[in-house]
Amino acid sequence: MDSSLLEIWQTAPGSPFLPTVGKGSQFLVGFILLLLGLSLTGAFALNRSFFNLPLYGVPASLAIAYSLFRAVASSTRQIYQLLKCISFTPKVHVQITPDGIRFSADHSRVMQGVAFLDKALFTSYTLNMPEEADPPQFQMNLAALLEALQIFGATDVAARAAKAESDTYHSNLRNYRPDAFSHKSLGMPGTCCIMYEEDGAPLSIILEESGVKTQCNMVTYTPEAPDDIPFDRQDLSFKIIMQARWLLDALSELAPMAPIRIAIAASPSAPYLSLSSGGGLGSATVDFSSGRDLLDTFSVRERWVQSFKFDFIKSATEAMRIANKVSFRGDGQGVLSLQFMVEVEGGTVSFLDFRFVPYVTQEDEETESEEEDN
Repeated sequence: MDSSLLEIWQTAPGSPFLPTVGKGSQFLVGFILLLLGLSLTGAFALNRSFFNLPLYGVPASLAIAYSLFRAVASSTRQIYQLLKCISFTPKVHVQITPDGIRFSADHSRVMQGVAFLDKALFTSYTLNMPEEADPPQFQMNLAALLEALQIFGATDVAARAAKAESDTYHSNLRNYRPDAFSHKSLGMPGTCCIMYEEDGAPLSIILEESGVKTQCNMVTYTPEAPDDIPFDRQDLSFKIIMQARWLLDALSELAPMAPIRIAIAASPSAPYLSLSSGGGLGSATVDFSSGRDLLDTFSVRERWVQSFKFDFIKSATEAMRIANKVSFRGDGQGVLSLQFMVEVEGGTVSFLDFRFVPYVTQEDEETESEEEDN
């Protein structure tokens, strides 16, 4: 050990640290300061004059203006519906960029859902960050965020649809479509402000409706920075674009069989797109024809067949209910990508991206064993 450090260590007991406020009087001093702050706040509330504005109002305004991130939306309905689609995991990875907010949910590295809130969804979007700096990112509890967004009664469309589907009587009309009295038709008044003051600070959700303001501060966590599931866009085996409700109807036909796996096959010849599954109650197959009425875009390089866990694909049904179109894509590695296009009020378009890792087939296992032997 260095001699200087040793001398400091030996002389430390003779000069202990003494705080400015003694330990026995810290509570009294803190209580007096708190009482003084409340008194000044009450005095300004009772005597709001031009002279008091620079003393109280300007510092508070500067504190809000120089926060790291602040965005204001005229409604929470679009934000709630988009985030509800990726609520299959309790935590979500958040990344704030100049173009919008990216929410990413991951399940055991075999399923990933990404919801991107474009800055066009907000009436005001401010990110005070240098251009060369890394965008702020953190993790947070998604369930708590969804609860905060629906404090003023946002309708849970997915829960209403699931309740309607569980009824013994089913009409020919789809129950997940909004009716004339839904919030989608009537709209939701009020504003929503999302604020993130600095790295490590809580994410604040400020909701205001009819003069009632509610602020929710949610704890943020240090991000684990999970990597995205790799999807090779340059090696696409097939790409099919169709109405999202057709895919939802297909899964509704397969779900009563209580399947564990679902096989998805795309072929340049009939059947062009096939979804099949089997369970303890039997098996079922849904085939799509390559007609313009069902498939808007159809491009298949070669026959592509992969199996996935049915519950994972089913987790994307929330997105199928609110989306207008879905893009089916599969790469050479067998990864499946479902990209949903959601049209919101004002003509803005948002996207939801899901990626799924397939089951390992027997051919893949034999290939891996041959490579290890070589």
